[in-house]
Amino acid sequence: MASAEPTPNKPTNIELQFIQPLADQDEEKTQESLELSTTELEADSPLSAPTDNEQVHLDTASQIDSIEASGAMFQAVGVITGEVNLNSEGSSTVTIGRNQYPLFYIGRKLKVFEALKKEIETTGNHTQRLVVYPKAIHFPRREQPHQIAFQLVGFDRGRFQETISGELEDLEFKLSGLWQFIPVCQTPCISVFRNFTRERLEYIKQAEPARKVKFMKASHVPMLWKDAPVRPFRFNPKIPKLEQGHALFVTLKAKFLPGRDVFGFVALTAPPQDTAPRFLKASKQDKATVQQSAKKTQPKGHRPYKKEQLSSNPLPKPIPKKKPQVIEGETDK
Repeated sequence: MASAEPTPNKPTNIELQFIQPLADQDEEKTQESLELSTTELEADSPLSAPTDNEQVHLDTASQIDSIEASGAMFQAVGVITGEVNLNSEGSSTVTIGRNQYPLFYIGRKLKVFEALKKEIETTGNHTQRLVVYPKAIHFPRREQPHQIAFQLVGFDRGRFQETISGELEDLEFKLSGLWQFIPVCQTPCISVFRNFTRERLEYIKQAEPARKVKFMKASHVPMLWKDAPVRPFRFNPKIPKLEQGHALFVTLKAKFLPGRDVFGFVALTAPPQDTAPRFLKASKQDKATVQQSAKKTQPKGHRPYKKEQLSSNPLPKPIPKKKPQVIEGETDK
């Protein structure tokens, strides 16, 4: 959990990034594919963070200050209306039209879950307007379609028009992130990382690699944007790293398209930015450590040797056929 106090551990590398160019995508492809293949959902909001080993030039730093002064931040939040089926054991769902999606909550949102449950029990109305974070689950093979789930943030009784639910229409989302392709998705994505704060940085310094990588895991929201003013960044292994360019930071409204499981562009709410706000991202070293640990704990199937197979499962001996008795006076044909 993002709010849990970590057990002090040996500090490991943290990437504090101001721009997330995917120029090192070829090196990270294996680790990222593994990371995105898990069906375990992120235990916090889809915001993220960064690295000590990169130098930031003064002009870049001034751009960052101006962006953060304007309130720019990584964000993915929206409103959906659907038939809610709650289950305290973790298999809750929300049905939008004819399409059913997993609905989950984190520990610190238990009160929201309980309040929603009580609202449904009291009114008998399972159709609810929910404030949610979108979660896209990607898999190592690009041809394997991603899956969409929603993390419960709150629900709207129509009394709080000054909140996010009053700003957005049904199925509408605010998305702010890096506009780019990722290795495991054929559709370009808005990559939403965990926003940088000093408190989060201190937490990460003490956390063990597995918890750290999970905490800093980004949310890559698949996005259809036909007439985008800027192209989504795509890593090209044939181009030198310094000529790759980088993903731009975009802030927009999008609409979730049920059944297609993607988001469609509605409108820009700010001009695309060349420099992104500071965010947190797990280092290659920590990703590699978690990957190696996962391989060690993975059970290995045992294939017995041929001799073992014969000794443990001996084949039955064939039963010899009895020769027919010859009756006196008859001859064999």
